[in-house]
Amino acid sequence: QVQLVESGGGLVQAGGSLRLSCAASGRTFSSYAMGWFRQAPGKEREFVAAISRSGSSTYYADSVKGRFTISRDNAKNTVYQHMHSMKPEDTAVYYCAASEVSSWLLRSQEYYRSWGQGTQVTVSS
Repeated sequence: QVQLVESGGGLVQAGGSLRLSCAASGRTFSSYAMGWFRQAPGKEREFVAAISRSGSSTYYADSVKGRFTISRDNAKNTVYQHMHSMKPEDTAVYYCAASEVSSWLLRSQEYYRSWGQGTQVTVSS
């Protein structure tokens, strides 16, 4: 399994931007598709975005499409999530995760084997 560590969370005003990073250990990072999920207080964890092994395909939840961008740098073993035009409802703990599947299956957290510890993102109104 791959070890994942998120960073970049914090407090931002509505309309602002943040960039999350997820650093992976090991030499096989490029063999994993990667995803971002989030969990708000009192709610279930939900899919946010995912990216294929090569980075050629990306998937987004409707709630973040057009505002969030997922990317990866396989040379740096890192996946990113750029978040723009943020809203108070984006407040959550954000988790990155690694998966061995591809395509639309990446929207489902049951297909992810490794998870980071999460990073808190708070958007103030």
